[in-house]
Amino acid sequence: MNTYDKPLFSINEMTREAAESISNWTYEYPYELYSMDGSEEIISALLKEGYYLVTFTEVPYFGYFCLGEEARVPGGYEAGIYLPNETHVIDLGLGIHPEWTGKGYGPAFMASILQWIRSNREVSDVRLVVAAFNERAIRLYKKAGFVRHDLFYTRVGAADIPFISMVRPASKI
Repeated sequence: MNTYDKPLFSINEMTREAAESISNWTYEYPYELYSMDGSEEIISALLKEGYYLVTFTEVPYFGYFCLGEEARVPGGYEAGIYLPNETHVIDLGLGIHPEWTGKGYGPAFMASILQWIRSNREVSDVRLVVAAFNERAIRLYKKAGFVRHDLFYTRVGAADIPFISMVRPASKI
């Protein structure tokens, strides 16, 4: 993809139709831990406050992101990543439709989300958590100004999976 061919992303509230579609996204190995099962539980989670739909002209359900507690990974609590009454950091969770991953859209997708945060939230550090094996995402986050912080484990299915917390300081937002 040419640098000048980046799509113009649009960010909107999550809709039921979008949540139903996103809840059925499945990823190939080694990213399958990000797959969803289409259950009503997943759809309900995607419809909670703090979830947003990311679209562009050609793709109505390109991706999504969430902010706040919904973005947190359970093992991060035990590891002390998340502290009570934190006000200086916004937690960010995100996903791109499986058909669009690895095709060069990540930087524009991330830039759109960070711009939205800058425009719609009090400026704070932004924290995200990524599976330690997901080198493609880690590279993207580093290029977007995130700095690697803590390594911790969380249970996914029957396995304990290593995750990394990364923070982008407010000064870089």
